[in-house]
Amino acid sequence: MSRLFALVDCNNFYASCERLFDPRLIGKPVVVLSNNDGCIIARSNEAKALGVRMGDPYFKCEKFLQAHDVAVFSSNYALYGDISSRVMALLRRLEPAVEVYSIDEAFLHLSAMAGGTLTAYGGQLRRTVLRWTGIPVSIGIGPTKTLAKVAGRVAKKNAALQGVFDISGADVDEILGRFAAADVWGIGRRLAERLALSGITTALDLKNCGDEWLRRNLSITGLRTAMELRGISCISLEECPVSRKSIASSKSFGCQVESLAALKEALATYVEQAAVRLRAQHALANSLEISISTNRFSKTTVPYSGRRVITLPEPTASTTVLINHALPALAGLYQPGLRYQKAGVVLFGLVPESHYQPNLFAGQDKKSGPLMAALDRINGKWGRCTIQHAAAGLTKPWRNRQQKKSAAYTTSWQELPVVKA
Repeated sequence: MSRLFALVDCNNFYASCERLFDPRLIGKPVVVLSNNDGCIIARSNEAKALGVRMGDPYFKCEKFLQAHDVAVFSSNYALYGDISSRVMALLRRLEPAVEVYSIDEAFLHLSAMAGGTLTAYGGQLRRTVLRWTGIPVSIGIGPTKTLAKVAGRVAKKNAALQGVFDISGADVDEILGRFAAADVWGIGRRLAERLALSGITTALDLKNCGDEWLRRNLSITGLRTAMELRGISCISLEECPVSRKSIASSKSFGCQVESLAALKEALATYVEQAAVRLRAQHALANSLEISISTNRFSKTTVPYSGRRVITLPEPTASTTVLINHALPALAGLYQPGLRYQKAGVVLFGLVPESHYQPNLFAGQDKKSGPLMAALDRINGKWGRCTIQHAAAGLTKPWRNRQQKKSAAYTTSWQELPVVKA
């Protein structure tokens, strides 16, 4: 039987996670803020109806949100990541072929069947996810991944569809004619502006473009997108996650930092976080880049940005080794008297640990691997930073501002919800 794609998209995911353990928020406008409570990165439908826009700086709309009784939360990525893992694990139980596309989206493979039956199955899938995880989802079904994305957007916008839409049983051209080219998966705003100069403003216009014109102006990627809109599947399901070619951990501080000691704590913390993700990918890093910078928008701070690349003697995934190379290099970047706003680390030159050939003449560190594995197991069971390197500090006064963060209901024993009967 032919295969169809289904896109499962969690509705207003961050806001839905916040509502999961506080039912009083259901029906109430909710927004979630970025790191350091800077700007709005997620909104419930009720907040959207008030005119709250994505990316609005919080300090500019704080009074408006208070006047309209909008619930405001700092980003709680520990909670969001865990709820996402539960949703994706459930989808894998329900369907054998699943591609996790983002924290709140996944593609599935479905066997083709009659339109009504397929829509009914989508509704059953949606109800199961809601019942088992508490997260509402929209499901778009189509013969290609791009059309499934279009169908998912239609399902989310049209309440009469009850969260499920199968585009293969509809007038595709009529839908694409009302669908902006900028909203097509893989196009985006800048490419849409180029297309508009040639009179291509809708997805239907893009679908009907000639192959040679597409190849010449949009490369093979644009041609592939147009073919997907024509119902010809060109983008397969990636059931195995693609290994990253680099891993970055970079954040702004909750307050500006002046001392080298505080910068070292922050950088060591970010190295730890990057190294955990490196080991989860079963990879080793050949090099790392460290960077520090001041606030470029400040009128009272001298603008400064420094970075340095360190080539490691041997590929490693050891947090200890990475910290021991990063911190001495930081001392060379540090300039006294400046107030720093951000630090970061990037691990690159990644190689699979199974393919690495050790140096015959180098001393073998046989303790590092088991030590890091034990560290990851303990932190995985009892929570991040249960055990950490001393260089990362304890109090971390520079950490992100999260003055409105909800509890880590599912990942911290100290923050578990209490039920009184």
